[in-house]
Parts: sequence; structure tokens; C-alpha cells
Amino acid sequence: MRNVDAFRLVVTGGGTGGHTYPALTAIRTLQRRLSAEGRALDVLWIGTADGLEARVAATEGIPFATVATGKVRRAKNPLKMVSAANVKDMARVPLGVAQARKLVAGFGPDVVLATGGYVAVPTGLAARVCRRPLVLHEQTVRLGLANHKLAGSATRIAVSSKSSVPLLPERVRGRAVVTGNPIRPEVLAGQADNAVRALGLHAFERRLPTVYVTGGAQGAQQINDVVRDTLPWLLQQANVVHQCGPDNVAELRRQAGALPPASAGRYHVTGFVGPELPDVLALADVVVSRSGAGTLAELTALGKPAVFVPLASAAGDEQAHNARHLEQAGAALALLGDVTAGRLKDALGPLLADPALRATMAERARAHGRPDAAERLVEVLVSAASG
Repeated sequence: MRNVDAFRLVVTGGGTGGHTYPALTAIRTLQRRLSAEGRALDVLWIGTADGLEARVAATEGIPFATVATGKVRRAKNPLKMVSAANVKDMARVPLGVAQARKLVAGFGPDVVLATGGYVAVPTGLAARVCRRPLVLHEQTVRLGLANHKLAGSATRIAVSSKSSVPLLPERVRGRAVVTGNPIRPEVLAGQADNAVRALGLHAFERRLPTVYVTGGAQGAQQINDVVRDTLPWLLQQANVVHQCGPDNVAELRRQAGALPPASAGRYHVTGFVGPELPDVLALADVVVSRSGAGTLAELTALGKPAVFVPLASAAGDEQAHNARHLEQAGAALALLGDVTAGRLKDALGPLLADPALRATMAERARAHGRPDAAERLVEVLVSAASG
């Protein structure tokens, strides 16, 4: 039976964690707010059956529906975007809009939240057809393709950085509001000593700084290789927690076996960092990582000095834009192009040797962080719903 007093929210977006997890965090935050007010939240997540959003919704017990959609395969040459695969996929969008229109009309949401990814386009367009408020959330510095397509239909456009506003189409800038990129609250509550206990880092020399190296859940071969090549030098300067991806653990452990025992004790390599991630981030003095939007949101909220190695194949070169944006503010370092062991040493060396330099970069990173981004986004949703 439908709860007539419930706040009704349609969420659409996904394909990657960068689009999926901010939506999930917004749902959880809105649920807490409404619960404190004695109200319920009814949610319908609209996505694709094979996307990350489907698995996340199932795990969270969130009702989920699918629509047809099409993926735009980007190319630097615009003519190459007119490919058979793109034409075929784009032909599916009208069907997806019709399906989404039926879902939106039937559910009757107070507001629709679209967090990006090509799956968001049909539902975003359906919100306009059904005359429902549409809030876009953009995680990166520049609008992604899906949000760019939907911008003209949006009631509000929530962006993660003030620098995004001038990059919006001029006709929609008045609808922009800076919220930041929602991050899980547990990320902000880590304890360094818990990481030492959980990972068995008792041989770490705590007078030395600790570097956390990560390439994401699957690891990044580029980062793994350059860290491996700098490891003997790096372990003279710091302790290292290296999250390398499950497929790379055995080889890196084999190579670490040739290190002197004292150095080897300061190197912890693991395939995956799970629930202990907040504690590992609390322990870290410097982070070496990719520069996806979610990573930037977490590291700036925590005020962590970082050396970014952007993923060159990221859609729209967004990771390079993210990294350059923080580097220009003195809040991080960006290694673009050919990343070598020498370049990584040049970047890390001064940071590891100078606590004052780390503190300055941490302060500048924190100035770009928005730990209350989820609450800000929820306020935008509630405001849009109330007209």
C-alpha cells in the first residue's frame, strides 16, 4: 500500500561507482533526515540491469526498475562518434524515455535525482515530460554528457565545485548550486591506530610518514609499476600501504621479498582495502592515486596531500581535469602524460621530507573539501520538491 505521507524520490544514474555511490549516499542522508522528522522515504531507482546501480540497489533493498538506454562512445574526432554502435544505441533512447515516462508517472515522485551516466538520460527526459522537478548532480569539474543533455530540463543543477559554474551553458547557470560531491560519513571517522591493528602494521616506523597507494578496486597497472620501480627509495622515506588489485598481489609480494627486512616490514601490499579504508586514510600522510571525482571528494574532505596519476582513458579526460584543478590550487600534485619512477620521486620527495609542506597542501586540499555535501544535496532535493 502506498504511504501517502512519504517523500517520494526517483533516482537515476549509474554505470560506475562515481555516479552510483553519491546517489546512494544522498538516499541514506535523506532517509535519516526524514526519519528524524517522523516521515518515511519511498525510493525507486531506475537504471540498467547489468550496471553497478542494479547490484547496489539490490544490496540496499531499494526497489529497482530498468529502462532501455544507449551509450555514447566518445572520440576526439567528432566524425568518429557517428559510428554504427552509437547510432544503434541512440535509437534505443526513445524506447527508454517511453518506459521511464510510464515508471515516473506511475510512481509519482516529489523529485527526480539524476547523478549522471548514460542511463540517466531517459528518466531525466521523462521527468520533464511528467512535469516533475529534476535535480542533476555533477561529480566532476565539467558537466558529463548525460547531464549536459539534461541541463535544459533541470530544476536545479548541483555541482561539486565553484569552478564548474562558469563552465555550464550560460542559459542554465542560474539554476546551479554548489553542494560538493557526497561521500560516505564513515570515511570521515577513521582512526589511524585501528588501521595498524586491522592490517598488522606493527613493523611500521611511526616517526616516518605513511603513503597510501591505490589504483581503485581492481588496482592500476600503471601505478603499480611505477611504485614498484621506486620502492627501495620510497621505503627509505616512508611506510607504504599499497592496494594493488587482487590480480597483482602475488607478483608484488614476490618482488618485495628481495627487500632488506627492515624495509620489507614497512611495506604492506594488499589486493583490496574494504571496511578498513577510513582507518587507512586516517593513517596516511600522503596518497598516490587516480583522480576520479569520488576520490577527490574524499581526500579533500579529509585534507589529504595527494599525488594524482589520472586515468588517461577516463571519459572526457575528466580525471586529468580534476587533477589539474587541485594542482593549480596547490592542493595536490598531478602527474600527467608519461609517468616514470623519476617523476614520482620528484613529486613525493619534497612532501615526504617536509611536514610543513604537507601541512600546507593539506590545508589547501581541505579548503576544497565539502564533508557536508550529502546534506547540501538533500537540501536541494527537498527545496526542489517543495517548489
